Amino acid sequence: MAQLIKLENYISRYEQDPFHYPSQYIRLKQEQWQQLRQAFENPKVPEQIEEVKEPTSFFNQWRKRKKETDETDIEDEPLHALPQTEDQLKVYYLNQLYQFQLKWASSTITQMSFIDRVYEDDLVLKYLLQRFPDTYLVMYHPIFRLKKAEVEADIIVVTPFDIYIIKLVEFSSETKIIAGDDRQWQKEERSVRSNFISPLLSLKRTDKIVKSILKYKEVDMPVTKMVLSRSNAIDYHLEPFQTVYIDKEQHEAWLLKQRQLKTTLKHKQLKAIGALLSFSDTVSFNRPEWQREETDQFNWE
Repeated sequence: MAQLIKLENYISRYEQDPFHYPSQYIRLKQEQWQQLRQAFENPKVPEQIEEVKEPTSFFNQWRKRKKETDETDIEDEPLHALPQTEDQLKVYYLNQLYQFQLKWASSTITQMSFIDRVYEDDLVLKYLLQRFPDTYLVMYHPIFRLKKAEVEADIIVVTPFDIYIIKLVEFSSETKIIAGDDRQWQKEERSVRSNFISPLLSLKRTDKIVKSILKYKEVDMPVTKMVLSRSNAIDYHLEPFQTVYIDKEQHEAWLLKQRQLKTTLKHKQLKAIGALLSFSDTVSFNRPEWQREETDQFNWE
């Protein structure tokens, strides 16, 4: 399951430490699956263990909350709610991970962003996260701040070896897409053609942003622009430079190739996301519980 490292301009845990959280996610994901399998195969009521109290200094509380926040965000659902079959368990597990990722992409230990509830059932985002490997790092319509200007970008997927900039173009399954130039494309349904804005326009804008950031941060990583349509055929004569078209005929083979990539996270890949995240816009607020606790800690009266 791919990792959601940035969602719009919400605060992301990955912004704090891009070299730590990708591997932390993979570890927690594996541990949670093992725990779910054990609970599924050996259902029982967990014993209550009395928690050992730690010193109550502010920094001890901060460290304790960091560990709890990282490792228990993934455990919201009670074990008694586990499904009855293993196939259902896998679906349950993926949905639980999806909610966990939304938390990591909209909050840190002390800060949070107000996430739009539409993302709870965003089918495109679920597709990107649930059908690609753990080592694929996704920026979902990130907003970059460049020279005091905010610029919304297309979907960015940083793989261990390269970067995809993806524009999803999808219509009803009977529609054929006819590729055009940088300004206009056409769609044809029942022999009727109509124009729509070329996906190459925003792809080129995002490509320019990504490459300029990588160059500034001295990260050398290939970037490919992609028009992706899972439901439509794309009629074209020639793909533009460093651009690929993946339509419904090619989609499954392309997706299988991505899923079969067996490799670890790469240092250059983490440098790339660190560079991109450093130019990402973020809007966040103090978590209410931290506001209360900090006030209590430093209230000497």
